[in-house]
Amino acid sequence: MAKSNANTVRVRLVKGLRGVQQRHRLSVKALGLNKLNDVRELKDSPQVRGLINKVYYLVRVEE
Repeated sequence: MAKSNANTVRVRLVKGLRGVQQRHRLSVKALGLNKLNDVRELKDSPQVRGLINKVYYLVRVEE
């Protein structure tokens, strides 16, 4: 696996969205995650970190 850039963050959806608040579902969608185990590499910014913090129990940040 290639080494990721220093100013990006890899996010994986590790829990399903059944029974989750609608606002949290929208946050997951804003991160670009659709299915379980989807991985996205996003620019590390305060906005992205805020979305991750809101749905911390649904996603995992990978190094």
